Amino acid sequence: MSGAGSLGIERTRLPSGLRVLTESMPELRSVAIGFWVGTGAVDEPDNLLGASHFLEHLLFKGTDTLAASEIASAIESVGGDMNAFTTQEYTAFYVRVPDEQLHVAADILSAVVWAPAFRPDEVDSERQVILEEIRMRDDTPDDIVHELFAAALYPKHPLGRSVLGTRETIAAADRDEIARYHREHYRPGNIVVAAAGNLEHEQMVELVGAGLGVEDGVRPARIDPSFAPSEAVVSERRSTEQAHLVLGVRALARDDPDRYALSVVNQALGGGMSSRLFQEVREKRGLAYSVYSYRVAFDGTGALGVYAGTSPERAHETLTVIGGELDRLVADGLPEDELAAAKGHLKGSTALALETSSSRMHRLGRSELTTNDVPSIDELVAEIDAITVEDVERVIKRVFADESRVLAVVGPFDADDFA
Repeated sequence: MSGAGSLGIERTRLPSGLRVLTESMPELRSVAIGFWVGTGAVDEPDNLLGASHFLEHLLFKGTDTLAASEIASAIESVGGDMNAFTTQEYTAFYVRVPDEQLHVAADILSAVVWAPAFRPDEVDSERQVILEEIRMRDDTPDDIVHELFAAALYPKHPLGRSVLGTRETIAAADRDEIARYHREHYRPGNIVVAAAGNLEHEQMVELVGAGLGVEDGVRPARIDPSFAPSEAVVSERRSTEQAHLVLGVRALARDDPDRYALSVVNQALGGGMSSRLFQEVREKRGLAYSVYSYRVAFDGTGALGVYAGTSPERAHETLTVIGGELDRLVADGLPEDELAAAKGHLKGSTALALETSSSRMHRLGRSELTTNDVPSIDELVAEIDAITVEDVERVIKRVFADESRVLAVVGPFDADDFA
């Protein structure tokens, strides 16, 4: 089944269930291809925490006919690059190459996604690499604080777990269990192939569809556990030079009608150098070098957090200022001039962020996989343009007025210090 969507975007759903989306950019001399898998950390059983991320590493270790060095050489010898990442809800593998090497990229990605070798010695060597990655994370307090925040926001829920897993689960992960997890989840109906650049849609369909038959390509059903109440304050005591703080709330799901209005609010609050938080916390008071707000969105829920890194003796003052800005947002909303500036930034940054084949491919894959839709740039701009002061007031009340705030701290403190 094929069809045209937004300008330059074409879709085909193969009999196997695999979805192929392309965006033609004939002015470029590159192509970017990604395999987007609808499986992430939330899908892992307790005994296999980190399995999705483990697979992200292992798939590039080789197939029965290709060694890891041959995979890397095939891409890099033509000037290309490849990478992958894992999130709570999906995993992506992608390659960018000169347009005449499209077939090389498609062949390599197809081979590693559908037929990884899982050689025992390579599983064990990559296990050590991931354990080193966990150690590196543990040495980075401004990463730990975000994981601490998620765990407090979603206690006893898969969204509160680290994508990396734990040292214990990674050390104990069995090769056969990981291979079985791959077989269960890496099925055509659970994967979107997205490609953008100087390419033709039918050629892309032919390249990635070769060898795929008709099969039941559905992954195991995702269990949606209930949400427990958030924890108000969590901390991890460390002898750090800075106190790393995240203050935030649960927010909107990725398909919520108010998501665009919340993006505007986030931009005005802490999205750039002209934002309220940057101006008040850094520019006026010199409390932090790094301060910003961010939002994440999942299936059924989301979060909005404010991060700041400050000296331990000024941590309470910094939190008071941040809390005051949140209170002012609830009490007064956004005036027309701030709303217009935030909307202008979002529209401009959206256009600027989509000037490469890689960025277009990422938009295709992520949007199709998570929402089954890829809105055009004009549609996105229209959504942002339509946001009114009343929309902003409504979303502020939904997100900030009725949600209990959660505080995560990494530094020379205990949770009781912020009670």
